Order: sequence, then C-alpha cells, then structure tokens
Amino acid sequence: MSNVNWKKLQNGSDIRGVALEGVKNEDVNLTPEVVARLGESFAGWLSQINTGKSLNISVGMDSRLSGPVLRKALSDSLIACGVNVFDFGMASTPAMFMSTVMGQTKMDGAIMLTASHLPYNRNGLKLFTANGSLEKNDITDLLNIAESSKSFKAQAQGTVTESNFMDEYANSFVEMIRKQVNHPDNYEQPLKGLKIVVDAGNGAGGFYATKVLQPLGADISDSQFLNPDGRFPNHVPNPEDAVAMASVVYRVKESKADLGIIFDTDVDRAALVGADGSPINRNKLIALISAVVLEEHPGTTVVTDSITSNGLGWFINDFLKGKHRRFKRGYKNVINEAIRLNSEGEACWLAIETSGHAALKENHFMDDGAYLVTKLIITMAKLNRKGEKLSSLIDNLPLPNKSCEIRIEIKDSDFKAYGEKVIMDLGLLAGNKPGWDIAPDNFEGVRINCDLPQQKGWFLLRLSLHDPVIPLNIESDVEGGLEDIIAHLTTFFKNYDRLDLKGFQNIIINK
Repeated sequence: MSNVNWKKLQNGSDIRGVALEGVKNEDVNLTPEVVARLGESFAGWLSQINTGKSLNISVGMDSRLSGPVLRKALSDSLIACGVNVFDFGMASTPAMFMSTVMGQTKMDGAIMLTASHLPYNRNGLKLFTANGSLEKNDITDLLNIAESSKSFKAQAQGTVTESNFMDEYANSFVEMIRKQVNHPDNYEQPLKGLKIVVDAGNGAGGFYATKVLQPLGADISDSQFLNPDGRFPNHVPNPEDAVAMASVVYRVKESKADLGIIFDTDVDRAALVGADGSPINRNKLIALISAVVLEEHPGTTVVTDSITSNGLGWFINDFLKGKHRRFKRGYKNVINEAIRLNSEGEACWLAIETSGHAALKENHFMDDGAYLVTKLIITMAKLNRKGEKLSSLIDNLPLPNKSCEIRIEIKDSDFKAYGEKVIMDLGLLAGNKPGWDIAPDNFEGVRINCDLPQQKGWFLLRLSLHDPVIPLNIESDVEGGLEDIIAHLTTFFKNYDRLDLKGFQNIIINK
C-alpha cells in the first residue's frame, strides 16, 4: 500500500475519499484495503489510551452503495486486532457516538462509514470515543500510523456481535418526548393528531419516522424517501440543497402536514418546514432552537458560525436576552468554542452552524439532527395543546430582503496566501470607504457592515476550510441593496487575475 496518499484522505476531522468508480477524473482511493488499514490504525491508536484491556468498537454505515463491502473489510481488520466488534448495520452518525456513553456495553470507540451529503461514489469514516469525535490533529496522527509499517494484529482474534442499538437509540427519543411533553390525557401517544412529514433523502434517517414518531401517535403516512438507497435517486440528502428543500416543502403543503423534517444522509443535520410550507433552516432554525434553549437557560450564550445574519444577532441578544457569539465556520469550530466558553465559566448550552449542525450541552455537545428535531417536537407538542404553533417562537426574527453566497475559485498553487491577500486588501478598502465598517465581532476573513441607505446590509469574505475557494456571503435589508453591494464588490474582484469570477454570473438569491 505504498502508493496510497494517506494525507489526501483527511477532510478536517473526518476521513473521506472516492469509494466507487464511475465519475470522471475521480480515481478510487478509499478501497477495502485502505479502510482495513484505517481500522487497524484506529485500534492501535485506541490501545494507547485503553492500555491492558480488550477493545469494544461499534461499526455502522449509512446507505451508500460502497458501505457493505467497506464495513466487512473494516470489521475483519478490527477482529484481527483482537477487537470485539459490535455491528450496528444501518445507523446514524450521532448514534455511533452515543454507543460510547449509553447502553449495556459502552464502546471504547465507534466508527461510522459515511460521507454525509457528498455524491454516491464517495465514502468516509467518522471516528469517536466517549470524549466525542476525533479532532483534526487526531486524524492526522491516525493517518500517520496508517502510513507506517507498524502492525497491530493480535494473536487471539476478536468477536463480532450484531447489535440492535439503533432501536435502543430511537427508543431514548420516544421516552424523552413522552416524559417531557407529559400529556395529561395521552401520555403514551402525545403526538396523536399531528401529521408530520419526514424526508430522509434515502439516507439513514428513516428510522425517525417509523421508530420514534409513529409509536408516539404521529401520522407519518405522507413521509417520503424513508427507504435507504445509496444511489440517492430522488434528491441530494442535504437540508441545505434547494431542490431537496423544495421537495419536502411541496409534500408538507400537499398533505397539509403540521410539520416537515428533512435529514442529511447520516442524520447529524436537519431542517424543518412549517405548517404553512415555509422552510425553517439556516438563521430561522438557529433562532428557533435558541428560543427554546434560552427559555430553559436564560441569559446564556449561543455560539454560531460566522455567516449568521445581523437580524439573528438582534433576536438572540435583544429579543431573547441571550448572548450571541458569532465564531468561525465549521461545526467542530463552533462546538469547540462552546466547550471552551463553558470551561472558562461562561454558560453556553447551544452551538449551531447554519448548515444545520446543532449541538446541545445536555447531549454531550454532539451534533445530532434527531436530537435537535426531538427537542423542537417536544416544544411543538406543548404549544399545540395551547393552540399555538412552533413557528410563533420566531415571529419577531428580522428577515433580510435578500441574501446569497458566491463561491470564488482561486487559480493559484498557493491558494491560501493568495486568498488571504485578497481578504486583507478588501479589509483595507472597506476601512477607507464611507459607510462600510469592519465588524468587531468576527473571527475569520473580513466581515463588513454596509450602512449606506441604498445597501443596508453586510458581507463576509473568508477562506474555505478545505478548498481553493473564497466564499462570499452577502445580505441586505432593502430592495436593490444586495445588487448594489454585488456591483461594488465585482469592481474590486476584477483587479485579481487569479480569481475565477464565474460565480457572479449565476447568483442564487435567497429571499
């Protein structure tokens, strides 16, 4: 395996690669042999922490076509290292973590085979201990072990046990909803009379409809794409995707449902659709769960990523009387910042990224789409008994007139240095332009508040976490303001010949 580029498999705190042929210019680099070596390396890495004991490791997968073959290779490799493997079969990423902190046999480690919402030919590994998902530096160490010739094979082989942990995980939500709704007339089925549409996108999230909502009395008859299918034939399993969201919105309207839920492939992200067919995602979703959490923990901090709106900041700080901490893009960055604040004595119960990654302190700060949805359904059921709607909690959230994201590709081998220069130059321009002010509460790139009457908005230019791209997020509160900001920025970017400005030609504007 000397020809494997192990470093190329790292994607922040995850491992991702191409697992199937069929896509032009994408060579397979996540083979069964590579996955087997990664499993052996994880066993070796864990044994350094858990010295002198046999390891228990859970293995699960999403619906990807490459999953079964890679899962077999992974399990066989772990067994050869003396590991006792608990095979969860089809699972969610958060459930894999939960296997390290709950259940009759708490796992020493967990491995989820998934590549989230990426195309069908991709796959990857997310790895966990009871402390949470591995950090970026842990993944680097793991890949260095894989690249070495060190063997972790054992004289005595481990065992394989098929586990129904997903049933136990799902039942924990059932009991949580029953207990916290505490319906005086129907404790067992507190969701009776509510129609809820679940869209699993043919990923691993179908269990939430059949094993959580249905036992609680909810009508799930109009749910869609619950069956796992790694070809993803209906739409991309991604709550941020416009086509995916339009699909579940249509279903909610057509069936006159009380709520719509859409999960990504491995269920660590989610979004909602209100009874009127309005998407509740991005800033709206953050506002909604913030309203719930700050009711329970008044005055505490909510950590979000960098592209949240000024209106959301007002809603958290002024309307909900909490503290909004706008931090760096990337769900691990947001979660780790929340953990850091708590360690320093600043109470923070919620960390959430606009993509739908939401992590609550009460749930080990694990980003879990099913837990997020459960928390909101409990609130919905309580409000329903009073004749109120869940969406009423965000009636006072200021919404922009228009917003958009433009991804600008960098055509330079040292794309980070070039991107940083563009960002610095834009900051210098803004510092000398009347009506443009650099936002003080920003931790990456440059965020500019545009106070000109014809603009009334903001924009953020930052480096992508992994790609040779500088994403540009823009928002305006006035008609024509977004277009005016774009016109000024286009003039600026034309001065840089190593930027691909094609993104400005087909801008998708969100109203």
